[in-house]
Amino acid sequence: MNHATQQRPPYGSDFTGLVCGFRFRVDQPGEPIDADAASEWLAREDTTKEFVWLHFDLANSACERWMQTRLGLPDAFFDTLHEGSHSTRIEHQEGALFAVINDVMFNFELTPSEIATLWVYTHQKLLVTARMKPLRSVDSLRESVRRGEVFRAPAELLAHLLRDQADLLVHIVRRTSAEVDGIEDRFLSTHSSTTRSDLGALRRVLVRLQRLLAPEPGSVFRLLARPPRWLHAQDIQDLRDATEEFSLVLNDLAGLVERIKLLQEEIATRMDEQSNRTLFTLTLVTVLALPINIVAGFFGMNVGGIPLAENHHGFWLLVFIVASFTVLAGWWAFRRRRDM
Repeated sequence: MNHATQQRPPYGSDFTGLVCGFRFRVDQPGEPIDADAASEWLAREDTTKEFVWLHFDLANSACERWMQTRLGLPDAFFDTLHEGSHSTRIEHQEGALFAVINDVMFNFELTPSEIATLWVYTHQKLLVTARMKPLRSVDSLRESVRRGEVFRAPAELLAHLLRDQADLLVHIVRRTSAEVDGIEDRFLSTHSSTTRSDLGALRRVLVRLQRLLAPEPGSVFRLLARPPRWLHAQDIQDLRDATEEFSLVLNDLAGLVERIKLLQEEIATRMDEQSNRTLFTLTLVTVLALPINIVAGFFGMNVGGIPLAENHHGFWLLVFIVASFTVLAGWWAFRRRRDM
């Protein structure tokens, strides 16, 4: 086995952990750039009208070390990578933007385990994104760049990333809403209560999406109130529009969660009614059978002195007595049901 085979890079990234890189010039689409060229470009001083986007795979063991030595990123970014809180937020620190974005993976099927985190560092001429697993919004942004879409600043890329995430949430809400419609139609047509567990699973996933994907309102407000100096007015407006669009999608998501909750309550009410009817039926059968069981128990004793044993009309007399008590017991049971 040769040395090249032993040093084979992880799937989707090179030996430094770089998944993709693009260099942007004024009013021109992005051009692909590798790790060495990006490092050389960052060392130059005549790059005021250009910027670079570098996307890394943190699963590569060499990735974090290369970013520390070649990109000159602040320690606060690497602290963000290792901290326990993964809540979605955008913060202004040390003259740059730090963002933590929770997104869904490629094979997302409304299961909570398919949510992963993207870490973002944005400065005047550099955008760095890093993740552990492939994410849909990043791939959508990369495809936009490859199709030739023009970006004027790294902040516009970040706003585009947020809009892509909002579009993905819209898709999830639409798909879940259609599934809830189907469950509701089946419930109303077949009077089945087996869909309650399906609704519970959908509700748990949507609540988790709402909790993890929603940006922290305080961080967005602080950013828009005190943005970094290099951030242009148009960039601030783009970020504001992206967060507002995201808020609208989250409102739709909250409405869908509430709708699922109401449908669950309706199913639970119907199940309670069915249980009450079943319990009443069992109670009624028990009450109606009580007189004849008592009489049969007494006359089944092997003792002397059984009444009506010598009476030729004793059988019909007992039938009349049992029927009378059975009618009274049934009347009492139905009256109790009306009073409840």
